[in-house]
Amino acid sequence: MASSIASSPVSIRCKGVLFDMDGILISSIGSVERSWTKWAEMRGVDPAYACKIAHGRRAIETAAELRPDLDSEAELKVIEDIEIADNEELTVLPGVLELLAALPANRWTVVTSATDRLARVRLSQGGIPVPSRLITAESVKRGKPDPAPYLAGAAVLGFAPEECVVFEDAATGTKAGRAAGCTVVATTFSHPSESLAAAHYLIEDVTGVKVKTLAGDEGLILSLTPLSE
Repeated sequence: MASSIASSPVSIRCKGVLFDMDGILISSIGSVERSWTKWAEMRGVDPAYACKIAHGRRAIETAAELRPDLDSEAELKVIEDIEIADNEELTVLPGVLELLAALPANRWTVVTSATDRLARVRLSQGGIPVPSRLITAESVKRGKPDPAPYLAGAAVLGFAPEECVVFEDAATGTKAGRAAGCTVVATTFSHPSESLAAAHYLIEDVTGVKVKTLAGDEGLILSLTPLSE
């Protein structure tokens, strides 16, 4: 289990960076939980359980698990509309804008379990530049913890998965990044450190992450100080 005490700094050589959205770039926990609570009450499902399993996975898979008797595509549209209408308390997380500004535009993208429509709305509302190509719920047939989203993210950037660093905050996402072969950095923003065992490194947030762009096609060096074990 990681503590809040910092360990020695590390430098990670990579070519691309793949960011989860909710819990890494922006905080939309309030919206997510209010939206899933509303949907659960509409569909006769335990709201607490719905909120618990909704984080870090595609809404269509959550809806299918909770109400397998309903049309999951139709339920996806319902929950998507609810979430888009609720943008209260959406905030950009510490260090995000500075980190993105330091990264060349062709070296990073977003890999999220949100739908394309919802992702673009949330990124725009947060003042975060929307990548020309991003991986959303519609981009893959299987969502996190399957490696498919991060494999797709690496492919979009044109790099091998092992050349990419993933920033995640959820257990499903860290498992997906690890299974894809990426180096995984997890923040302790929204989930306990013991649930993030698939990550290579833990940090509190991205505030202390520094970027050095190497000449030519040599890629990047990310410097960070992980939390100690």
